[in-house]
Amino acid sequence: MTRRHACAFLLAAAPLPTLAAGLTTLRGKLVQKKGEAPYLDVGGKPVALEGDEPTSGVLNDERLAGADFEVVGQTVEPGRIKIEPIHTRSLFLYQQGKRLMVTYWCDICYIRTYTPGVCWCCQDWTRLDPKDPDTPDPKP
Repeated sequence: MTRRHACAFLLAAAPLPTLAAGLTTLRGKLVQKKGEAPYLDVGGKPVALEGDEPTSGVLNDERLAGADFEVVGQTVEPGRIKIEPIHTRSLFLYQQGKRLMVTYWCDICYIRTYTPGVCWCCQDWTRLDPKDPDTPDPKP
């Protein structure tokens, strides 16, 4: 066995750190009140939400007000959770009992984004498009 093979074997046999260690999943009603930061109402208790700028864009999207909503993140302190960055797909919406990723879609350019706003290509406003994580995007 060469040194290269021995190193590869040891690396493969070593336990990998769990990327999801310490993550919490919370589901509740997304509450948006004028002049206040959005929060999740979990069984009548408010849970403050914080996250990166694109995540905050989703949390403040008026189309999601009152939605059955789920976030994945780390508990900072009781009653406060820091949502994982937007690229980790940590925001979900429940519709008719089905768990869907929160996404936005441009009908003109066929571009999917994960935060609301204008399409980077045509500058048209993207529409809210909750998506089953297992369903591929349509072809243009």
